[in-house]
Amino acid sequence: MRRGAISGFSLLVGIKRFFGNISFVVLLNLLVKPGWVVVENLVQDRLGHATFGLVTALSALTLVVAALSDLGLTPYAVQRVAAEPSFLAETFPTLLPLRGALNFVALAVMLVVGWGLGYRGNELLLLGAVGAALLLAQYGQFLRGTLQAHQKFNTDAVLSVVEKFVLLGAVLVLLPIGLTLPNYVGARLSAAAFTTVLTYGLMTRLFGRIKYRWQGPVARTALRASLPFAFMTLLYGVNERIDMVMLERLASPTEAGYYAGAYRWVDAVMMYAWTVLPLFFAKFASVPRDAVAQRQLLHFGQRIVALPLLFIVAFILFRGEVVFWQFSHSSPAEVQRMTVCLKILFVNVLVHAFFAIYSTLLTSTTHERAVSWLVAGSIVLNIGLNLFLLPRYGAVAASLDTLLCAVAVSVGYLVLVRRRTNVGVPFRLLARLLLAFGLLCGVWYGLQYGLNGALSWWLEAGIMGVVFGLIVLGTGLVQRKEISQLVPKR
Repeated sequence: MRRGAISGFSLLVGIKRFFGNISFVVLLNLLVKPGWVVVENLVQDRLGHATFGLVTALSALTLVVAALSDLGLTPYAVQRVAAEPSFLAETFPTLLPLRGALNFVALAVMLVVGWGLGYRGNELLLLGAVGAALLLAQYGQFLRGTLQAHQKFNTDAVLSVVEKFVLLGAVLVLLPIGLTLPNYVGARLSAAAFTTVLTYGLMTRLFGRIKYRWQGPVARTALRASLPFAFMTLLYGVNERIDMVMLERLASPTEAGYYAGAYRWVDAVMMYAWTVLPLFFAKFASVPRDAVAQRQLLHFGQRIVALPLLFIVAFILFRGEVVFWQFSHSSPAEVQRMTVCLKILFVNVLVHAFFAIYSTLLTSTTHERAVSWLVAGSIVLNIGLNLFLLPRYGAVAASLDTLLCAVAVSVGYLVLVRRRTNVGVPFRLLARLLLAFGLLCGVWYGLQYGLNGALSWWLEAGIMGVVFGLIVLGTGLVQRKEISQLVPKR
């Protein structure tokens, strides 16, 4: 049997179920996330680039510091509950109050860090409100970890979009009556609180009420075991969000607003990957010593994660300007600057499409410490580039720095997978994915050049969607027999 191939009736049955879970999860996010992006564009257009840039910088700062509120307990709990179902009854009564207490510590640290960065007065109050909303949302994610570990992916998917759905409705109500910074932040805080309460109630209904029972030895054991995850979470938070904070401090809130307008679309598209990858995290963790099963999952997951993102990246590279149609109060020069940032950032999405799943494989199979050191090196590189480039080039420099660091980390993933696991890197599959993307871009360029841009963007995208489907089949990334096996028979 060819290395990395997916075969066997039982595996195909598992893939069918898994693909069904992914379809449901992605469908929910496709219903909510685009709507939220459109509304957030309107919010930025109403509040202005500078005001929204400040809010986004504060949100980024809370995401970095809020790693302290988790200390790696969420991925640790998912991994342990998936492998040992008894872990829920034995340890969760201690983890629940521990996780809640850490929220208050993180909020205090957040305000101290904000003061140290120069925020004062109303800015500190705004930081406290934004931070409280995020900490509540992260506590809800911790509770949802029990659902992921029990592979109740559909229920978890519903809960993952409830907060956005509630906030979407609140903002739509506020827009016609007058959207201001205070009521926008208040809506975020209310939506996070509602979702957390709902998640806790659902968890107790599914698994029974878990009474708090503090046990010092249990808490210390959990913290020691989760620290590698905590370090990794903190590093990922710094790596992804430090650009926004440094941009607002070193350049201007307006430049941060430009970057936020572009990065919002990265977040929206990467929601697909961040929705799918936790499912593979749980799957990888359930077979920690089975290299064959991990290899099969990697081969399957590589394609599931990458293929949709390849098409979206190509669309942005050729038609990225159309996503800023709502910015009626922005000048053409401002829209052009956001478009340049967007295209650079979507090359970063392309890198994640190829290599993000290798991080998931490593962190789910006890290699999280090596990944953490790799990300730490990327942060040092990122901060150095930011200090040198941001004051002069602003949002464009932040976009380029993000891309360079993603490339550096991804190369490290491949090295770690090859040296520390028995899974191996499917270089032939990566080459086929790269070939498919190259062919897609080549045909797209030819279509635009040949017709001199005469087609509307939606018609052009539709034609290229069909072309991409043919390319995927032609390069063997998806085989007809796989499609026939995954389609239900009548």
